[in-house]
Amino acid sequence: MTAIASKIGRFLKSEDGPTAVEYAVMLALIVIVCLTAIQAIGTNANATFNSVATKLSSGGGS
Repeated sequence: MTAIASKIGRFLKSEDGPTAVEYAVMLALIVIVCLTAIQAIGTNANATFNSVATKLSSGGGS
């Protein structure tokens, strides 16, 4: 267990530690933005398909 702790300590003291954290934060933000965009697009697409389905089932009027 102490070997793992010492490796983590060396990793955090080196310059690679902060860089890895920065990349992880950027990746997390990109994932959040992508998921939000996908959810918004999906909601709009679902509403559009429901509208089309309603119009088709009621005879196609405007």
